[in-house]
Amino acid sequence: MQHTFTVPEQAHGERLDKFLTDQLEARGVALSRARVQRLIKEGAVRLNGKPEKPAYRLAKGDQLDVQLTPELLAPDLNCALQPEPLPLRILYCDSDIAAIDKPAGMVVHPAAGNVRGTLVNALLARFPQVASVGGENRAGIVHRLDKETSGVILVALSEAARLHLMAQFAARAVQKRYLALVDGAPNTLSGIINAPIGRDPAQRKRMAVLPTHRGGREAISQFQVLERFAQHTLLEVLPQTGRTHQIRVHLAFIGCPVVGDSVYGRRKPTLKLGRHFLHAESIVFRNLAGEQVRVQAPLPPELARALAALRAANT
Repeated sequence: MQHTFTVPEQAHGERLDKFLTDQLEARGVALSRARVQRLIKEGAVRLNGKPEKPAYRLAKGDQLDVQLTPELLAPDLNCALQPEPLPLRILYCDSDIAAIDKPAGMVVHPAAGNVRGTLVNALLARFPQVASVGGENRAGIVHRLDKETSGVILVALSEAARLHLMAQFAARAVQKRYLALVDGAPNTLSGIINAPIGRDPAQRKRMAVLPTHRGGREAISQFQVLERFAQHTLLEVLPQTGRTHQIRVHLAFIGCPVVGDSVYGRRKPTLKLGRHFLHAESIVFRNLAGEQVRVQAPLPPELARALAALRAANT
């Protein structure tokens, strides 16, 4: 696979390996930064026609050419993930696409120190064919849910399905609906949050609203108030883009952080949930036959109980 990138102004000064890791992931090729560094060192990457070091600082207008082969994308045998027969709640499944109801607390992708018990491990056991879908340890995953976010996540069971779904995500044709319980209340009953998001320069594990010239990328979330309580509000959130932690960052940005969010929310949780109250309630997409499919995940019991208690207190 041949990929070409032109470095934009907002990426001026960024490390080559970091920029390439992010850009490849945006095109559905999820590789670890360490693997991208190896690709650069092995000559699979040309910067303005020449090899470079992973730590090279990019300049606006630099041209990157990346040549990926199946051999380069193949995972290392000594770090290959093991299938694990973990319980999976399958909401929809055809020969090419599955929709899973991911529980809160389950990590989607393996990472350093967290290579067991992930959704990818479970998928490899339930659908062995996904081992060859999407490159290194991708296992057919085409979008993400945060660890403590529950709900619907799509999985491509074939490479054709992965490309088909990725094209829909790129065209913003996939409709995602989230339910979020937030602290406080927004100033309006509905609205659109249009605020670019990028890596927080002060805390690299967090995301933040940043201007585009500082690395922020377009991020748009639409919300509507569903119910109001004394100190909380239940929102419907429809993300139009898919930035990391987008909904959580956007709601905190307007002064209404997600209840229980330990990163962007209140230091002391206002409700005892053991997780944050963000649930991917439904998703609408088209399968390979061109048919529109809507998949819905019921609210988990712990979130349903919290809502019931708030409603009872409102009466």
